[in-house]
Amino acid sequence: MKTIGIVTSGGDAPGMNAAIRAVTRIASYRGFKVLGFERGWEGLISNFVRPLTPRSVSGIIQLGGTILHTTRCPRMETPEGMEKAVDCLASNGVDGLVVIGGDGSFRAALALSERTDTLIVGVPATIDNDVAGTDETIGFDTAINTAIQEIDKIRDTAVSHERIFIVEVMGRKRGFLAAMVGLTVGAEIILVPEVPFKEENLFNTILENAEKGKRSAIIVAAEGIGDTKKLALDIEKSTGLETRLSILGYAQRGGSPTARSRYLAERFGSKAVEMLSEGKGGRIACLQKGDITSISLEETCGTEKPLDLRLLKLAEVLAT
Repeated sequence: MKTIGIVTSGGDAPGMNAAIRAVTRIASYRGFKVLGFERGWEGLISNFVRPLTPRSVSGIIQLGGTILHTTRCPRMETPEGMEKAVDCLASNGVDGLVVIGGDGSFRAALALSERTDTLIVGVPATIDNDVAGTDETIGFDTAINTAIQEIDKIRDTAVSHERIFIVEVMGRKRGFLAAMVGLTVGAEIILVPEVPFKEENLFNTILENAEKGKRSAIIVAAEGIGDTKKLALDIEKSTGLETRLSILGYAQRGGSPTARSRYLAERFGSKAVEMLSEGKGGRIACLQKGDITSISLEETCGTEKPLDLRLLKLAEVLAT
Protein backbone atom coordinates (compact mmCIF):
# COMPACT_ATOMS: atom_id res chain seq x y z
CA MET A 1 0.00 0.00 0.00
CA LYS A 2 1.63 3.21 -1.22
CA THR A 3 -1.14 5.45 -2.54
CA ILE A 4 -4.66 5.96 -1.21
CA GLY A 5 -7.38 7.78 -3.14
CA ILE A 6 -10.45 9.49 -1.72
CA VAL A 7 -13.76 10.15 -3.48
CA THR A 8 -16.94 11.72 -2.08
CA SER A 9 -19.96 10.55 -4.02
CA GLY A 10 -23.73 11.05 -4.10
CA GLY A 11 -25.50 13.61 -1.94
CA ASP A 12 -23.33 15.71 0.37
CA ALA A 13 -23.56 15.23 4.12
CA PRO A 14 -22.17 17.32 7.00
CA GLY A 15 -19.00 15.61 8.19
CA MET A 16 -17.68 14.55 4.79
CA ASN A 17 -14.88 17.09 5.12
CA ALA A 18 -14.03 15.77 8.57
CA ALA A 19 -13.78 12.30 7.02
CA ILE A 20 -11.52 13.58 4.21
CA ARG A 21 -9.31 15.19 6.84
CA ALA A 22 -9.18 12.03 8.96
CA VAL A 23 -8.30 9.72 6.07
CA THR A 24 -5.69 12.12 4.71
CA ARG A 25 -3.89 12.72 7.98
CA ILE A 26 -3.96 9.13 9.21
CA ALA A 27 -2.81 7.85 5.82
CA SER A 28 -0.02 10.45 5.72
CA TYR A 29 1.00 9.50 9.26
CA ARG A 30 1.36 5.91 8.06
CA GLY A 31 3.53 7.04 5.16
CA PHE A 32 0.99 6.82 2.33
CA LYS A 33 0.51 9.26 -0.52
CA VAL A 34 -3.05 10.58 -0.73
CA LEU A 35 -4.97 11.67 -3.83
CA GLY A 36 -8.40 13.30 -3.92
CA PHE A 37 -10.70 12.68 -6.88
CA GLU A 38 -12.96 15.66 -7.50
CA ARG A 39 -16.67 15.75 -8.40
CA GLY A 40 -17.50 12.23 -7.26
CA TRP A 41 -17.24 9.32 -9.67
CA GLU A 42 -16.82 11.84 -12.48
CA GLY A 43 -13.37 12.48 -11.05
CA LEU A 44 -12.33 8.90 -11.67
CA ILE A 45 -13.83 8.83 -15.16
CA SER A 46 -12.29 12.15 -16.24
CA ASN A 47 -9.15 11.99 -14.07
CA PHE A 48 -9.95 15.08 -11.99
CA VAL A 49 -7.35 14.45 -9.30
CA ARG A 50 -5.24 16.47 -6.87
CA PRO A 51 -2.84 15.60 -4.06
CA LEU A 52 -4.03 15.84 -0.48
CA THR A 53 -1.65 16.54 2.41
CA PRO A 54 -2.08 17.16 6.14
CA ARG A 55 -1.77 20.88 5.41
CA SER A 56 -4.22 20.97 2.50
CA VAL A 57 -6.97 19.60 4.75
CA SER A 58 -6.38 22.16 7.52
CA GLY A 59 -9.40 24.18 8.61
CA ILE A 60 -12.06 21.95 7.05
CA ILE A 61 -13.28 19.86 10.00
CA GLN A 62 -16.04 22.38 10.75
CA LEU A 63 -17.19 22.84 7.16
CA GLY A 64 -20.30 21.26 5.70
CA GLY A 65 -20.34 19.83 2.19
CA THR A 66 -17.19 18.41 0.63
CA ILE A 67 -14.06 20.18 -0.59
CA LEU A 68 -13.73 17.48 -3.25
CA HIS A 69 -17.24 18.32 -4.53
CA THR A 70 -19.74 15.72 -5.68
CA THR A 71 -22.03 15.15 -8.63
CA ARG A 72 -24.50 12.54 -9.77
CA CYS A 73 -22.70 10.44 -12.39
CA PRO A 74 -24.87 8.31 -14.71
CA ARG A 75 -21.74 7.45 -16.73
CA MET A 76 -20.51 5.33 -13.82
CA GLU A 77 -23.40 2.97 -14.54
CA THR A 78 -22.14 2.28 -18.06
CA PRO A 79 -19.41 -0.22 -19.08
CA GLU A 80 -17.46 2.61 -20.74
CA GLY A 81 -17.55 4.80 -17.65
CA MET A 82 -16.58 1.94 -15.38
CA GLU A 83 -13.63 1.05 -17.61
CA LYS A 84 -12.39 4.64 -17.56
CA ALA A 85 -12.57 4.63 -13.75
CA VAL A 86 -10.52 1.41 -13.65
CA ASP A 87 -7.91 2.93 -16.00
CA CYS A 88 -7.76 6.11 -13.90
CA LEU A 89 -7.00 4.18 -10.72
CA ALA A 90 -4.25 2.25 -12.51
CA SER A 91 -2.67 5.27 -14.18
CA ASN A 92 -2.49 7.12 -10.84
CA GLY A 93 -1.07 4.09 -9.04
CA VAL A 94 -3.93 4.00 -6.52
CA ASP A 95 -3.58 0.92 -4.32
CA GLY A 96 -6.55 1.68 -2.08
CA LEU A 97 -9.66 3.83 -2.59
CA VAL A 98 -11.83 5.28 0.19
CA VAL A 99 -15.39 5.96 -0.97
CA ILE A 100 -17.23 8.43 1.27
CA GLY A 101 -20.96 8.30 0.56
CA GLY A 102 -24.21 6.42 0.95
CA ASP A 103 -26.04 3.41 -0.36
CA GLY A 104 -25.84 4.36 -4.05
CA SER A 105 -22.15 5.17 -3.78
CA PHE A 106 -21.43 1.78 -2.27
CA ARG A 107 -23.28 -0.03 -5.04
CA ALA A 108 -21.01 1.67 -7.56
CA ALA A 109 -18.00 0.89 -5.35
CA LEU A 110 -18.97 -2.78 -5.27
CA ALA A 111 -19.25 -2.92 -9.06
CA LEU A 112 -15.90 -1.15 -9.42
CA SER A 113 -14.21 -3.49 -6.94
CA GLU A 114 -15.09 -6.43 -9.19
CA ARG A 115 -13.16 -4.87 -12.08
CA THR A 116 -10.00 -3.50 -10.46
CA ASP A 117 -7.12 -4.70 -8.32
CA THR A 118 -7.38 -1.52 -6.24
CA LEU A 119 -8.69 -2.26 -2.75
CA ILE A 120 -11.90 -0.34 -2.09
CA VAL A 121 -13.39 0.51 1.29
CA GLY A 122 -16.35 2.67 2.24
CA VAL A 123 -17.09 5.36 4.80
CA PRO A 124 -20.88 5.77 5.28
CA ALA A 125 -21.90 9.41 5.00
CA THR A 126 -25.52 10.32 4.28
CA ILE A 127 -28.23 12.23 6.13
CA ASP A 128 -30.68 9.46 5.18
CA ASN A 129 -28.99 6.95 7.54
CA ASP A 130 -30.12 4.16 5.21
CA VAL A 131 -26.83 2.24 4.88
CA ALA A 132 -27.36 -1.33 6.04
CA GLY A 133 -24.91 -2.66 8.62
CA THR A 134 -24.21 0.58 10.45
CA ASP A 135 -26.35 1.98 13.24
CA GLU A 136 -25.56 5.53 12.15
CA THR A 137 -24.02 7.40 9.24
CA ILE A 138 -21.96 10.58 9.12
CA GLY A 139 -24.26 13.61 8.79
CA PHE A 140 -27.41 12.02 10.21
CA ASP A 141 -27.09 13.67 13.62
CA THR A 142 -26.38 17.06 12.05
CA ALA A 143 -29.44 16.85 9.80
CA ILE A 144 -31.60 15.93 12.79
CA ASN A 145 -30.39 18.94 14.75
CA THR A 146 -30.86 21.27 11.78
CA ALA A 147 -34.46 20.11 11.43
CA ILE A 148 -35.10 20.38 15.17
CA GLN A 149 -33.97 24.01 15.25
CA GLU A 150 -36.35 24.94 12.44
CA ILE A 151 -39.33 22.96 13.71
CA ASP A 152 -39.00 24.41 17.22
CA LYS A 153 -39.51 27.84 15.63
CA ILE A 154 -42.43 26.59 13.56
CA ARG A 155 -44.01 25.21 16.73
CA ASP A 156 -44.12 28.74 18.18
CA THR A 157 -46.15 29.93 15.20
CA ALA A 158 -48.35 26.84 15.21
CA VAL A 159 -49.31 27.39 18.84
CA SER A 160 -49.81 31.14 18.46
CA HIS A 161 -52.15 30.80 15.47
CA GLU A 162 -53.67 27.45 16.46
CA ARG A 163 -52.61 25.90 13.18
CA ILE A 164 -51.63 22.51 11.88
CA PHE A 165 -48.19 22.45 10.27
CA ILE A 166 -46.91 19.73 7.97
CA VAL A 167 -43.11 19.90 8.00
CA GLU A 168 -41.57 17.98 5.11
CA VAL A 169 -38.10 16.60 5.71
CA MET A 170 -35.84 14.70 3.33
CA GLY A 171 -36.30 11.00 2.69
CA ARG A 172 -37.57 9.98 -0.74
CA LYS A 173 -37.51 6.26 -0.01
CA ARG A 174 -36.75 5.87 3.70
CA GLY A 175 -38.06 7.47 6.87
CA PHE A 176 -35.10 7.33 9.27
CA LEU A 177 -34.72 11.11 9.36
CA ALA A 178 -38.46 11.79 9.69
CA ALA A 179 -38.83 9.24 12.49
CA MET A 180 -36.00 10.62 14.59
CA VAL A 181 -36.87 14.25 13.95
CA GLY A 182 -40.55 13.65 14.68
CA LEU A 183 -39.77 11.89 17.94
CA THR A 184 -37.35 14.56 19.16
CA VAL A 185 -39.56 17.56 18.34
CA GLY A 186 -42.63 16.01 19.93
CA ALA A 187 -44.55 15.78 16.65
CA GLU A 188 -48.18 14.77 16.97
CA ILE A 189 -47.98 12.69 13.78
CA ILE A 190 -45.05 11.17 11.83
CA LEU A 191 -45.43 9.98 8.24
CA VAL A 192 -42.81 7.75 6.61
CA PRO A 193 -42.69 5.87 3.26
CA GLU A 194 -42.40 2.52 5.03
CA VAL A 195 -45.83 2.83 6.68
CA PRO A 196 -48.83 3.54 4.41
CA PHE A 197 -51.47 5.79 5.96
CA LYS A 198 -55.13 6.58 5.33
CA GLU A 199 -56.09 10.23 5.24
CA GLU A 200 -59.31 9.50 7.11
CA ASN A 201 -57.38 8.10 10.06
CA LEU A 202 -55.11 11.14 9.97
CA PHE A 203 -58.11 13.50 10.04
CA ASN A 204 -59.64 11.61 12.97
CA THR A 205 -56.42 11.83 14.97
CA ILE A 206 -56.25 15.60 14.44
CA LEU A 207 -59.91 16.04 15.43
CA GLU A 208 -59.49 13.84 18.52
CA ASN A 209 -56.52 15.95 19.58
CA ALA A 210 -58.58 19.11 19.05
CA GLU A 211 -61.29 17.73 21.34
CA LYS A 212 -58.60 17.28 24.00
CA GLY A 213 -57.72 20.95 23.66
CA LYS A 214 -54.81 20.60 21.23
CA ARG A 215 -55.65 23.21 18.62
CA SER A 216 -52.23 23.05 16.97
CA ALA A 217 -50.09 20.19 15.74
CA ILE A 218 -46.82 19.37 14.04
CA ILE A 219 -46.88 16.63 11.40
CA VAL A 220 -43.39 15.55 10.34
CA ALA A 221 -43.52 13.93 6.90
CA ALA A 222 -40.75 12.36 4.83
CA GLU A 223 -40.83 13.71 1.28
CA GLY A 224 -41.46 10.21 -0.05
CA ILE A 225 -44.95 9.86 1.47
CA GLY A 226 -46.61 11.72 -1.41
CA ASP A 227 -47.93 15.19 -2.24
CA THR A 228 -47.67 17.10 1.03
CA LYS A 229 -49.17 20.23 -0.52
CA LYS A 230 -52.34 18.35 -1.39
CA LEU A 231 -52.34 16.70 2.02
CA ALA A 232 -52.30 20.11 3.72
CA LEU A 233 -55.31 21.21 1.67
CA ASP A 234 -57.16 17.97 2.45
CA ILE A 235 -56.53 18.33 6.20
CA GLU A 236 -57.84 21.89 6.28
CA LYS A 237 -60.92 20.97 4.23
CA SER A 238 -61.76 17.91 6.33
CA THR A 239 -60.99 19.26 9.81
CA GLY A 240 -61.72 22.97 9.46
CA LEU A 241 -58.35 23.74 11.04
CA GLU A 242 -55.90 26.06 9.32
CA THR A 243 -53.10 23.96 7.87
CA ARG A 244 -49.78 25.09 6.46
CA LEU A 245 -46.89 23.32 4.76
CA SER A 246 -43.23 24.03 5.45
CA ILE A 247 -40.59 22.25 3.35
CA LEU A 248 -37.17 22.30 5.01
CA GLY A 249 -35.41 21.23 1.82
CA TYR A 250 -31.68 21.29 1.21
CA ALA A 251 -30.85 23.19 4.39
CA GLN A 252 -30.84 19.77 6.05
CA ARG A 253 -27.81 18.72 4.01
CA GLY A 254 -25.67 21.74 4.87
CA GLY A 255 -24.20 23.43 7.87
CA SER A 256 -21.39 22.78 10.29
CA PRO A 257 -21.32 19.13 11.42
CA THR A 258 -22.20 18.38 15.02
CA ALA A 259 -19.69 16.83 17.41
CA ARG A 260 -21.37 13.47 16.80
CA SER A 261 -20.97 13.69 13.02
CA ARG A 262 -17.33 14.76 13.38
CA TYR A 263 -16.65 11.94 15.82
CA LEU A 264 -18.05 9.32 13.45
CA ALA A 265 -16.09 10.84 10.56
CA GLU A 266 -12.84 10.52 12.46
CA ARG A 267 -13.55 6.98 13.69
CA PHE A 268 -14.77 5.74 10.31
CA GLY A 269 -11.86 7.44 8.52
CA SER A 270 -9.38 5.80 10.85
CA LYS A 271 -11.02 2.40 10.34
CA ALA A 272 -10.91 2.82 6.56
CA VAL A 273 -7.16 3.45 6.54
CA GLU A 274 -6.64 0.60 8.98
CA MET A 275 -8.45 -1.83 6.67
CA LEU A 276 -6.42 -0.76 3.65
CA SER A 277 -3.18 -1.02 5.65
CA GLU A 278 -4.11 -4.61 6.47
CA GLY A 279 -4.80 -5.39 2.81
CA LYS A 280 -8.57 -5.60 3.31
CA GLY A 281 -10.87 -4.34 0.57
CA GLY A 282 -14.52 -4.70 -0.32
CA ARG A 283 -15.70 -3.54 3.11
CA ILE A 284 -17.19 -0.47 4.80
CA ALA A 285 -16.50 0.98 8.22
CA CYS A 286 -19.58 0.86 10.44
CA LEU A 287 -20.97 1.45 13.91
CA GLN A 288 -22.62 -1.51 15.62
CA LYS A 289 -23.81 -1.32 19.23
CA GLY A 290 -21.23 1.33 20.05
CA ASP A 291 -18.27 -0.41 18.42
CA ILE A 292 -16.47 0.64 15.24
CA THR A 293 -16.18 -2.43 13.03
CA SER A 294 -16.71 -3.33 9.37
CA ILE A 295 -18.94 -5.38 7.06
CA SER A 296 -18.59 -6.39 3.43
CA LEU A 297 -19.71 -4.13 0.60
CA GLU A 298 -21.66 -7.07 -0.76
CA GLU A 299 -23.59 -7.45 2.48
CA THR A 300 -24.46 -3.79 2.87
CA CYS A 301 -25.54 -3.49 -0.78
CA GLY A 302 -27.63 -6.64 -0.60
CA THR A 303 -29.52 -5.75 2.59
CA GLU A 304 -32.25 -3.21 3.27
CA LYS A 305 -31.82 -1.49 6.60
CA PRO A 306 -35.01 -1.80 8.67
CA LEU A 307 -36.69 1.23 10.19
CA ASP A 308 -37.30 0.81 13.92
CA LEU A 309 -41.08 1.16 14.04
CA ARG A 310 -40.94 1.31 17.83
CA LEU A 311 -39.84 4.93 17.46
CA LEU A 312 -43.11 5.77 15.74
CA LYS A 313 -45.12 4.07 18.47
CA LEU A 314 -43.16 5.86 21.20
CA ALA A 315 -43.71 9.21 19.46
CA GLU A 316 -47.44 8.45 19.20
CA VAL A 317 -47.71 7.72 22.92
CA LEU A 318 -45.69 10.79 23.89
CA ALA A 319 -47.89 13.02 21.70
CA THR A 320 -51.14 12.08 23.47
